[in-house]
Amino acid sequence: MTPLTLTVQGTARIELEPERATVRFTVAADGPDRRPVVDAVTASLAAVSALLDERCDAEAGPILAWSVDQVAASAQRPWTNDGSQAPLVHRASTSGRATLLAEATGVAELVDTLAGHGTVAIDALEWSLTDARLAAAQSEVRTLAVGDALGRAQVLAAAVGRSEVVAVALADPGMLDGPSPIPQPRFEKAMAMAMDAGGSGFALRPQPIIIEIAVDARFTA
Repeated sequence: MTPLTLTVQGTARIELEPERATVRFTVAADGPDRRPVVDAVTASLAAVSALLDERCDAEAGPILAWSVDQVAASAQRPWTNDGSQAPLVHRASTSGRATLLAEATGVAELVDTLAGHGTVAIDALEWSLTDARLAAAQSEVRTLAVGDALGRAQVLAAAVGRSEVVAVALADPGMLDGPSPIPQPRFEKAMAMAMDAGGSGFALRPQPIIIEIAVDARFTA
């Protein structure tokens, strides 16, 4: 019997609870005089740094690590609606980030506290996995994708009366016969942050981390 070649694509997807949260923020102020603007940002940064340092513990958390950039100052004359330039405006700013254990209440408390400083703006909140968990999850999903490809090949072989299939090639999408419509491993991180109903703080709803992988495979039957 002439061997039958089967080329299929297997896919797999899992959703995981996040393990880490990264809060990105900016401390900034502006005004007509440079010294008060720089002093305001410096004072606010000192308060924020003390807060982060107090809650930071690389093992126990809730904050695992944090960092801030140096304060930068600039000045410009904004253009007005009539085409003229307004008086000089000085601006000072710095940015920072804090990585926490992904426990929604603790993250919400930090976001709420930081946002309570008049010079602090929350730029982003990302939920993620540790590097080790991500690597293990990707291996798990890739194994599931290969199993899905095998199942598809077995169904096709059975449809034409063949009972045994043997893998002869496995590859990432597009490496067997050209471009694939399904993208390479997908790893999604997401943010969900909203004011609670009472308006007194933040209610966080971390979305699951999605890992999706496709595998091209060729079998004979």
